[in-house]
Amino acid sequence: MWDESLVPSINFSGEGCLALPKLNLQFLTLHDYLLRNFNLFRLESTYEIREDIQEAVPHLLPYINNEGQTAFRGWSRMAVPIKEFKISAVKQPNIGEVKPSAVKAEVTFSISSYRAQIRSEWNALKEHDVLFLLTIRPSFEPLSVDEDAKATVPQRLGLQYVRGCEVIEIRDEEGTLMNDFTGRIKRDEWKPPKGELRTVTIALDTAQYHMDVSDIAERGTEDIYGTFNILMRRKPKENNFKAILESIRDLMNETCIVPDWLHDIFLGYGNPAAAQWTNMPDLLETVDFKDTFLDSHHVTESFSDYQICFVNSDDTENLQPRPPFRIRLPRNLKGNPHGLPGNVKSTIAPGNADSMVNGCPEKEILTVEAYIAPDPGPYPQDQPKQNSVRFTPTQIGAIISGIQPGLSMVVGPPGTGKTDTAVQILNVLYHNCPSQRTLIITHSNQALNDLFEKIMQRDVPARYLLRLGQGEQELATDLDFSRQGRVNAMLVRRLELLSEVERLARSLQLPEDVGYTCETAGYFWLLHVYSRWEQFLAACAENQDKPTFVQDRFPFKEFFSNTPQPVFTGQSFEKDMHAAKGCFQHLKTMFQELEECRAFELLKSTVDRANYLMTKQAKIVAMTCTHAALKRKDFLQFGFKYDNLLMEESAQILEIETFIPMLLQRQEDGYARLKRCILIGDHHQLPPVVKNMAFQKYSHMDQSLFTRFVRLGIPYIELNAQGRARPSLARLYNWRYRELGDLPYVKENAIFNRANSGFSFDYQLVDVPDYHGRGESAPSPWFYQNEGEAEYIVSVYMYMRLLGYPANKISILTTYNGQKLLIRDVINRRCAPYGFIGPPSKVTTVDKFQGQQNDFILLSLVRTRFVGHLRDVRRLIVAMSRARLGLYVFCRRSLFEQCYELQPTFQILLQRPDCLALNLNEVTSSTVRHVEDTGPIQLVSGLEEMASIVNYKIHHMYQAQMMSHQYDQFSAYSDREASTISTSEQNDLQGSMMDTDTSASADGAQEDMPPESKLDETTLVEPLASVNVDLPLESRSNGEIDEKVLIDDKNAVAHESASNEESKME
Repeated sequence: MWDESLVPSINFSGEGCLALPKLNLQFLTLHDYLLRNFNLFRLESTYEIREDIQEAVPHLLPYINNEGQTAFRGWSRMAVPIKEFKISAVKQPNIGEVKPSAVKAEVTFSISSYRAQIRSEWNALKEHDVLFLLTIRPSFEPLSVDEDAKATVPQRLGLQYVRGCEVIEIRDEEGTLMNDFTGRIKRDEWKPPKGELRTVTIALDTAQYHMDVSDIAERGTEDIYGTFNILMRRKPKENNFKAILESIRDLMNETCIVPDWLHDIFLGYGNPAAAQWTNMPDLLETVDFKDTFLDSHHVTESFSDYQICFVNSDDTENLQPRPPFRIRLPRNLKGNPHGLPGNVKSTIAPGNADSMVNGCPEKEILTVEAYIAPDPGPYPQDQPKQNSVRFTPTQIGAIISGIQPGLSMVVGPPGTGKTDTAVQILNVLYHNCPSQRTLIITHSNQALNDLFEKIMQRDVPARYLLRLGQGEQELATDLDFSRQGRVNAMLVRRLELLSEVERLARSLQLPEDVGYTCETAGYFWLLHVYSRWEQFLAACAENQDKPTFVQDRFPFKEFFSNTPQPVFTGQSFEKDMHAAKGCFQHLKTMFQELEECRAFELLKSTVDRANYLMTKQAKIVAMTCTHAALKRKDFLQFGFKYDNLLMEESAQILEIETFIPMLLQRQEDGYARLKRCILIGDHHQLPPVVKNMAFQKYSHMDQSLFTRFVRLGIPYIELNAQGRARPSLARLYNWRYRELGDLPYVKENAIFNRANSGFSFDYQLVDVPDYHGRGESAPSPWFYQNEGEAEYIVSVYMYMRLLGYPANKISILTTYNGQKLLIRDVINRRCAPYGFIGPPSKVTTVDKFQGQQNDFILLSLVRTRFVGHLRDVRRLIVAMSRARLGLYVFCRRSLFEQCYELQPTFQILLQRPDCLALNLNEVTSSTVRHVEDTGPIQLVSGLEEMASIVNYKIHHMYQAQMMSHQYDQFSAYSDREASTISTSEQNDLQGSMMDTDTSASADGAQEDMPPESKLDETTLVEPLASVNVDLPLESRSNGEIDEKVLIDDKNAVAHESASNEESKME
């Protein structure tokens, strides 16, 4: 593991050659591609495991005790001493092999020394998790400085042996099974684990075990399996290497079929545009766009290169077209790769030169059919959910490309609606190809949940949606979209529908037992419901001249008597017939759902029902790329099938983790079933995480499939209008994209035109000098911190909270983990004494915050000697594009303004002062000031002045709270004594109260000194910390401070006191 020739260390300079495979643009065969990825992924995993061991073992503080045994003074979150280890079973080798077929062992350890959170992490171990068994024997005496310098890492750690193992099951102190997902323990029988001892049954590596045992027999070496004294785990998200390596190995050993239309492009050969939809056979000639277009103007805007002709279903011209629309896509798009609407580079094919009129191309006619959608039914729940997003022409181009067969690539700059576009592709695809199944893959659970929550807002029935993996619990919905949750929902829905069938039978004066099972309901539909409908239609055909005929003769009138509005008016035959068809559609949908529930009636076991749901019922299945790799073997075994693959965040996914989801199904008769592959991402933002610099820089392992396809010249659609940030903020990063503009929404909406209260500018670079004579520091390698920036950022955060900015609208980002932890410490130290301030929404690194956003971002760049990894422009783009309304960057100006790669952004930032500019006249979080109006500017000279402003505001707020408290006490006293005090005495008491209030306000006015007076920090903060506990601070439920507290004139204080009393009375 520590052989530098196999796994180079992180200090790769970029010079010279290494004995490593490379991932370039082209590959010889699929086997060559897989073999390179296999070798690199194995080495990268080894390096990460090595780093985790080096991180965990030193915290244990191993030493040799008086008995000569290894003991541990310290503790580690990820490693625990072993109480007992024994091999429980060694099974006979399979025929033709010498290694055992299975080796099982039992490991016992105690979690008594851990606090609750870490205990729960150890208790969460489950089947297939990979653990590591370590043997540690430290030297009897500490190594000298010279010996330490010459020693290898294992020698310094005292590390003798490392062996991997896989969890089979985990039991508590009483032997009760924990975390069982096989169905042996039913949900309602689950109990929390007992005691502090845990016993894990593990499967050892059989090949390694055979080698070790052979060495003991042949050479008389030490029995490794009697020496293990540490059990180590890793973070679950980083510990999926075994499943991915097994998947790659299995793919190398089978004939992996990539679709013919994708094969050459995947290897990097042939025409880059060969897989674009315009060059594919079997196109959808006419596409029903459902709710994609909001009105006819939207269609005209989206196809500006065409002359739009709206027609009815019978081909007559429609002068007042309304959605939904069907569009017959023009044939010329097939031969013109740039013919997508909204694509700036659209050109005229050479053959069309004759169609030029007066030097301008003659617009081709595009026929758009405006049809009347069938009535879905008379109940509110029958009405389909509608899209409200007005898609741009480029987004419409992406949707057209996505619903047609072939490879579609969509580049989505920050805030351009990638997720909305992806969801609409899924929606239109479901309605145009209802028999096809779509697989959604993303890099993170967060992105998958965002996508899934938006799909639920579209007209796709919930019974066709399935979410696999561990992140399902984080979905912001009452519905359970896991396999078990969907099965339960189907069973509940079955009972609801059968009761409706019984009601229908009653309304028709038939026996109710037809609603006993889904099968009997099916016969009831054919014999009694559908036959009555056919007879009704036949009668209607002969009586179209009678306006009340439908109302009189409709056979299911009694069943629909409970609708919110009367179904029939009796005024028009056509209108009533339309409503009658809607009612029949409701019945048809009801019996169709019952037919789908029939399988759950026949299958009795939970596992069978869940597998049927995944392989047959669900039309849209969502999972992360990690889950796809982990469960590939299971998917193949169950016969999982899908026609379309949509991949979000595909520029953040390792190439091999993008490839595996394409092959989660067995080929049919030697052909791949996959018809569409839609990749959505942004190669200008951060690439996949590869920790080893040699593999990242030399082997290009951090190149995603999306980025490789872009480099190969495969056509893509780049979304070109952002709707996230103020236009002024978007200028900081839109230079990196081709033609990134702004949606009208961010130019016209009031929130984007109002200034940030208390600040003169909406974005600023704040120069932070050395703090106590120090800039950046690194307590350990790569663990950079900057105390000055941390203190400054927390002061600005406190200032915003005191103005009344909600905590959940502010995020603090930094470029290093060390700084993230330091900022959290400073927040705990400085904000904890005041419950009304609280922590911000998130304190995290830029890399972890990719794909998320917030209204206000405070960013710390940390470094003061070297630019560091921010020199990667992709990281800069992510950092600059997270804020919607305000971005404040704290850094060392002299360092970053000289960095050539960052010039376009920093030139814009440095057009404003590099001292924080505040507007101290604004004392609440709302203002009517326009964003371009700075108001009176006060430049903050540095951290000390910012701290004094914050302390002054806290002190002033404390005064206001004290007056409010006194007023409450007087009010309570006067209410108690009201029955015994005469009117005159009461007046006197009120007079004395007003005197007190006035004098208190006068004191407040005396305190109202300018912040320039630099109030001493210790004199204000320390007394406040001791007094604050007893103060009845009135704070809002979301942690937002009541803005009125901050107003310092007498009337405002009185008003605040009154409002506090009102809220208490409530």
